Amino acid sequence: MVQPCPFVDVSGTPYERGRQHGLAVPQRVKRSIELYGGQLNELGFDAAAKSALIAEFAGEIEAFGAHYVEEMRGIADGAGVALEDIVMVNARTEVMAKARLQTNKPVEAEEELDDGCTGAVILPERSATGELIHGQNWDWKAECAETAIVLRVRRDDGPDFLTFVEAGGLARCGMNAAGVCITANYLESERDFSQTGVPLALIRRKVLEQEHLAFAIKAVATTPKSCSNNMMLSTVKGFAIDFECAPDEAFPIYPSEGLIVHANHWVSPIALTKLRETGTPRVPESFYRDWRVRKLLDEAGGKLTVDDLKQAFFDDFLTPYSVCRPPRLNDTGNLSATVAMVIMQPAKGIMEVAPLPALNRTFTRYSLTEDPVLLAQAAE
Repeated sequence: MVQPCPFVDVSGTPYERGRQHGLAVPQRVKRSIELYGGQLNELGFDAAAKSALIAEFAGEIEAFGAHYVEEMRGIADGAGVALEDIVMVNARTEVMAKARLQTNKPVEAEEELDDGCTGAVILPERSATGELIHGQNWDWKAECAETAIVLRVRRDDGPDFLTFVEAGGLARCGMNAAGVCITANYLESERDFSQTGVPLALIRRKVLEQEHLAFAIKAVATTPKSCSNNMMLSTVKGFAIDFECAPDEAFPIYPSEGLIVHANHWVSPIALTKLRETGTPRVPESFYRDWRVRKLLDEAGGKLTVDDLKQAFFDDFLTPYSVCRPPRLNDTGNLSATVAMVIMQPAKGIMEVAPLPALNRTFTRYSLTEDPVLLAQAAE
C-alpha cells in the first residue's frame, strides 16, 4: 500500500513554525536534500562551490521576505541539517539550472527538467454543488512520494493555509482560509535564466499568505522570476485565472465554458507571438494531456463533481505518457511518475491527496480546521 502523505501542523513565529516542521519529518527533509544535493554532486560542485551558488538565492529570498529565511532556519534546526540545504530545496529549480549553466552542461533535449503537471479549475457554474473545485496531477521524480507532506500553517499575521509540498519546502500547491488556491505547471521559453529572480516556491508561498485574490495575482504576475512557469489561481468567490509566466512577463488565460485546463505548453496566442516555446522536447505529451482532461470533463456533463475531476486526472490514455503517469524510467534513467493527485474544495476548506495515483486510488482528506481522514478508494 502506498502510504499517505504525513500531516504537519505548525504555528507560532516563522522560526517556531519552521522548527516544528523540521522536527516532525526530519527524515523526509533529509531525503529532499539528498535528491537535489546529489544532482549538484554529479555536476561536480564541491562544498565551497555549492555554498556560493546557494547563497545567491538566499539573498533573493531574504529581499523578498526575511521571514522566509527565518522559517527555513527553523526547518534546518528542527531537522538537524544546514540552512543552505533548506534554501536549496526551496530554490531547487533555479539552483539546478544555474549549476548547469556554470558547468556548461545544458539540459539535454530528452531530459525531463522540472515539474510536469496537468491542472484544472471547475468554476461554480459548472460545479454540481455550485462550489469551485481546483486540482492537479503533479508529475516529477517518483522518489518524491517519499518526501511529500501536507503542511498546515496556522498564522497570527494572515490566513491559515494548507500546502502539499516537498518536506523542507515552504509551499507548492495549496489553499488558504481566505479561499485563495494555487497550482503550478512547468513551462519553458528561450527567455529562461537570462535574469535573476525570486524562486518559484516563494512566489507560491506569497500567494498563500494573501487575504485577497488581487494581491495573489500581483505576486504571480509582477514578481521577477528566473524561469518560466504556469500558475493557476482561483478564489472561493467563483473566479479563476491562469498566468503563463515568462521571467519578465505574464500572460493571462481566462476560463472557457466554466473551466480552465492547462498542462505544460504555452497556449496564450499573445505569448506565442512574443516568445519561443522550448519545452516541447521534454513534455511532448502535454499537447494531448490538457485536451484529454477537458474532453473527459465535457463528456461528464454540464454539472461536474469532485469525482468527475478525479476520473479525468486518472486518465491513462496513451500510458505511460498519460495524464496519470505510472512510475517509469525516463530516457535519462530517472524514475518519473505522477507523484500525487491533489483536489481542493476551498468552500469546505479541504484538500484531498492521493500519492502515486497510477498505483493508488486512496485519498486522504486534509482540512484547514480538522484532523486528516483516510477516504475510501476511488472507483475504477
